[in-house]
Amino acid sequence: MKRFGGLRTAMTGALLLGALMLVAARPAPRKPTPLEQTLRVHVETLASDDFDGREPGTEGETKTLRYLARQWFDIGMQAGTNIPGSGWFAPVELVEREPVLSRASFMRGRKRVNLPADSVFVVTSGLRSLVQDAPMLFVGHAATPALPRAELAGRVVVMLDSLPEGADPAKNGDRAGKLLDAGALAVLTVLDDHRGLEDVIARRRRAGYAVSGETIGSEIEAFITPATADLLLAGTARPTVARLRDDAAAPGFAPYPLGLTGTFEATSRETRIKTHNLIGKLEGRNPAAGAVLMIAHWDHFGECGAAPAEDVICNGAIDNASGLAVLTETARILSRGRPMERDVYFLATTGEELGLLGAMAFAENPPIPLDRFVAAFNVDSTGLVPPGGPIGVVGKGLTPLDPLIADVVKRMKRKLVAGDGPNAYIRRQDSWILMQHDVPTVMVSNSYGDMDRIERFMEDTYHRPSDQAGAGIDYAGMADDVNLQVELLRAFADPKRYPGRSGTTPSRRPNTP
Repeated sequence: MKRFGGLRTAMTGALLLGALMLVAARPAPRKPTPLEQTLRVHVETLASDDFDGREPGTEGETKTLRYLARQWFDIGMQAGTNIPGSGWFAPVELVEREPVLSRASFMRGRKRVNLPADSVFVVTSGLRSLVQDAPMLFVGHAATPALPRAELAGRVVVMLDSLPEGADPAKNGDRAGKLLDAGALAVLTVLDDHRGLEDVIARRRRAGYAVSGETIGSEIEAFITPATADLLLAGTARPTVARLRDDAAAPGFAPYPLGLTGTFEATSRETRIKTHNLIGKLEGRNPAAGAVLMIAHWDHFGECGAAPAEDVICNGAIDNASGLAVLTETARILSRGRPMERDVYFLATTGEELGLLGAMAFAENPPIPLDRFVAAFNVDSTGLVPPGGPIGVVGKGLTPLDPLIADVVKRMKRKLVAGDGPNAYIRRQDSWILMQHDVPTVMVSNSYGDMDRIERFMEDTYHRPSDQAGAGIDYAGMADDVNLQVELLRAFADPKRYPGRSGTTPSRRPNTP
């Protein structure tokens, strides 16, 4: 027993020694760099519950803009609104419209058609809209090409929700909007199996937003289920939705009247929200050479969770406290270097989540003429991937910026992702608005170099209370994006490396989805 005990003691000691040697051989965890630590502080501050989700027009906005303005002032930026008395803060007034009344009635000749209560949903973009006793015209799927105005004027257009087989959804876009623009009094959409009336009501009953002063109009859209549409069509020459679908699928289909008239009424409640864009700039040595713009939206949804959930705040850490952090630290690094030739403006937009409204307000009332911006770079939802990976460009192939972007990435010994997969997000961020105003604008980030990771974020975390500062953000990857933005802004602020619009192919308006 004594000998066995000694052997056991020796074996235990050997195992312990081996374990200690393994621990000693294992590399120590990498210490975050000062830049990574600073980025973390920004994100944890801006995405904290104390900022209550950074909703425009709330105390959360006040805290957000105060924090950013203080950071930007300390960096050495100048106020960039160029509005006397406004300094850093460019006022933006938003109009919120929430549906209230929805009413529809129909006549077949002189006979009223009785339908179940609330079986047709009507919504307007204005405060009150009314269409009375208008003839109803069936237009099938309303796929391209557009119908002539003379055929639509004075009529309620009835459209199938589905697209014909093989049709490209990207090319058909907002079919109802196109019909209304072409002169239809209202559009009644016959829903299909892809979305029900409850889905439409849940989505369209949410408040809509616009920039104050923007022409909104008072257009009417209405929605009806196939079962209710069958009741409406009974007794007409085409008595079922199935018949309408067969007609729409037939070669040479042409729109035809249904022998029905419709009356539609809808009202909305209006609220005005006073909010702000934040604009700063680093002055260049030759402002006459134009300017470069860097953008990140500051807003999020405030309290968006539903009871009985314990966490109801949408903190928006990745979307888009991360972008604000990258923008701020990019500016800090640039401010410490040699002054650039061109001015560089920094823009934190409001209302991005409400429909890119802050960018729209900026484009309508810029601090300098828009054609003086030779390039613009948006940052939205970064920190999703580790450093060193490939770089994605949202807007690739749609501006004259690509060659110099590729050169910058190559000089950094990095690679651009092949193809234009990131362009799937072109319409979903502030770049889109500036592109519509002929400002060449892109979003360049390592996060968009990994589309699988972006899509997982969209599915699991995006616009949810789970988008928090501790939710797997890679601050080293975020620092990687800071270094990338620094090199991009330096390159495009140098007229020798990028002469500007006069020296390149003019930007073209994108048609991609």
